[in-house]
Amino acid sequence: MDKIRLPTIEDVTCVWRGDSTPGTLHLTAHHLIFSPIPSKELQNGASTQPQGRVPETWITYPIISLCTFRPSPPASHLRPSIRLRCRDFKYLAFHFVDDKVGRDVFDNIKALTCRVGRIEKLYAFSYRPQRPEKEINGWQLYNAEEELRRLGVSEKAPDKGWRITRINYDYKFSPTYPAVIAVPSTISDNVLNYAGRYRSRVRIPALTYLHPVNNCSITRSSQPLVGVRGNRSIQDEKLVSAIFSTSKTPSERSGILSNSSRTSASSSHADISAVTEGATNESQVLEDGVISALSDDSEAMAPHIYGAQQSNLIVDARPTVNAYAMQAVGMGSENMDHYRFATKAYLGIDNIHVMRDSLNKVVEALCGVDYSPVVPSREKLAKSGWLKHIGGLLDGAGLIARQVGVQHSHVLIHCSDGWDRTSQLSALSQLCLDPFYRTLEGFIVMVEKDWLSFGHMFRHRSGFLNSEKWFVVENERIGGPTSGSTFGKSTGGGNAFENALLSAKGFFNKDNTSRDSGIDSDGEMMPYDTSAVDVNSSAIPAKGAASGDKEITKVKETSPVFHQFLDATYQLLHQYPTRFEFNERFLRRLLYHLYSCQYGTFLYNSEKDRVDADVEHRTSSVWAYFLARKKSFLNDSYDGGFVDDNERGHERLIFPRPTEVRWWNEVFGRTDAEMNGPSFGTNTETNGVKVGVLTGVETADAAVGAGAPGKRLSSRESSGSSSLAAGLAGLGLGLGKSGTSPSASRTPSQVRAEMEVEML
Repeated sequence: MDKIRLPTIEDVTCVWRGDSTPGTLHLTAHHLIFSPIPSKELQNGASTQPQGRVPETWITYPIISLCTFRPSPPASHLRPSIRLRCRDFKYLAFHFVDDKVGRDVFDNIKALTCRVGRIEKLYAFSYRPQRPEKEINGWQLYNAEEELRRLGVSEKAPDKGWRITRINYDYKFSPTYPAVIAVPSTISDNVLNYAGRYRSRVRIPALTYLHPVNNCSITRSSQPLVGVRGNRSIQDEKLVSAIFSTSKTPSERSGILSNSSRTSASSSHADISAVTEGATNESQVLEDGVISALSDDSEAMAPHIYGAQQSNLIVDARPTVNAYAMQAVGMGSENMDHYRFATKAYLGIDNIHVMRDSLNKVVEALCGVDYSPVVPSREKLAKSGWLKHIGGLLDGAGLIARQVGVQHSHVLIHCSDGWDRTSQLSALSQLCLDPFYRTLEGFIVMVEKDWLSFGHMFRHRSGFLNSEKWFVVENERIGGPTSGSTFGKSTGGGNAFENALLSAKGFFNKDNTSRDSGIDSDGEMMPYDTSAVDVNSSAIPAKGAASGDKEITKVKETSPVFHQFLDATYQLLHQYPTRFEFNERFLRRLLYHLYSCQYGTFLYNSEKDRVDADVEHRTSSVWAYFLARKKSFLNDSYDGGFVDDNERGHERLIFPRPTEVRWWNEVFGRTDAEMNGPSFGTNTETNGVKVGVLTGVETADAAVGAGAPGKRLSSRESSGSSSLAAGLAGLGLGLGKSGTSPSASRTPSQVRAEMEVEML
């Protein structure tokens, strides 16, 4: 689309951080552009904009998160204004000569932002890069088979227990999964077909990372379809068992345990433990201890079976109570009676609605920055819980990294649909495990693999098509609800808990094909009754998309999931400043281009969607932008990727320090002193960070933690429970009588409050 100049508005004053600058506002097809009137300094030949003046500013329409028009109050000399809040945390205000001009500009911006109608009309489809960016094909940087080959999985390489299946080459098996999937070599496609029926959206356990030293894996999936009837799948159990056995020799995969192999693993464990001593804090040691205690107990009671000699872990990223509440709508979490070869850990990471609300509170703490360079409200920042959530993600990623890299165990990660919290944990744990992903190219490969190929609902979570709820005229909302006054917020009457139960009831109706938000669905849900809904349907098409109707943004499905991942990566970069090839600016610009819609990389929810839209030939890749300017995104302190596990500071593994999380002040446009000053500190009491994300641990024989199913403790575990009592209390994992969960002692209102959050 050729750029179409819309009205040019003269005599506009732009206000940014208390500085006012006169100039001209231009509205084009894809940008709002403010051009300041040249100052006397510039007219006299100065090369830079003088301090205290707003520079020329380009704002893409999708990056606007709130636009408020304030008419001139009656009998007032104040000029009407438009205030913009952007998703890259830029805050500006524009003042106009009269109400008519201001309202016309507001209506134009609203139309250009909210009434685009389809993704294909966004800037990416008309943007044409210039050299040298034009000469770089960012779409070819990632190749799934090449990455698997780097991990040691290919048809020509020695058998490491894995194979590449072609079951999804046409995306008909699982439309939200990549075409190239690695599964255990002992599992046939026929078994995968049956196992897929037991996982939400047919997102079966599949390989995403293989450790080069111990051959242990990270796999990812969606939740199982357990339901209130306690459904099980022999094929799914066989698949997970095979995954947890891939690090064994062929004879061991057949159930024959080699003593020499166990000795070798133990020796390797000791070596790695030596070089990582002191890398974990007390809470993380306790987390590992709880998992190990229950796993060891199960091993002592059970005969030798697949994977039982390792603390192989199923990580359910959700709070324990919420995971079990999903059974009411035909989903849930694994019944460990059928997965006796593993231990399950619940991480208690909140869903997209909680994260959206947390960021809204951060925004509220920063409000008013357009008119005055005020210091953010540190009390509001602390109450937002943002750092607590970032610390929880890092703690969960550290737990997974320790299980794979130190404990020599396999880990299967899932949440609900396996594309929000699962992507965060999978990617962050790989950053901790593999130095390759800490290079610029490796980080790109990881984002392509774990976010773009395995699927993340970028279009839904980012709200590229915006919403009219985020455009407000002040005098029109007086006396009514301020819907849309904060990014992602939405209003609605009635009781959320009761509304959710009504929604859940609808999932048992065979005629109900709605996929609107339900219990902990990470946005939307699919009923268990696959006869009513095609499990092979694509990634939640917008209503009316097939008939050519306009696509819209569903406010309740927006959430800063990818933003949180970048923030957690920033924390690792800050804690290990010499271990990353890229710098902070790379992460900040990546967040900006998530919302700019200048590139086609993040516009769709799945690999299939991007193939169908032919983005490779119709748009440019965001990676071309970064590689064309590579020098400006490199870390001057990078140690070159030198790895020596025998030399402290150069180990392969790095471990997050969740108690040291800090505000990513650069992304919020503030100084370090304003957000991380001495009075704010990094202690848990000040910034609200709760140490320890583990909320429950479960095996076939025992369970501890809030909301975990009551199971009688074995005699072995009962005798050792006193030694764990203090640690469990520190982690918030109550251990009641006979090992039952303390959830039974909670009041109905407390349980209801926890579940209501998941049922939005």
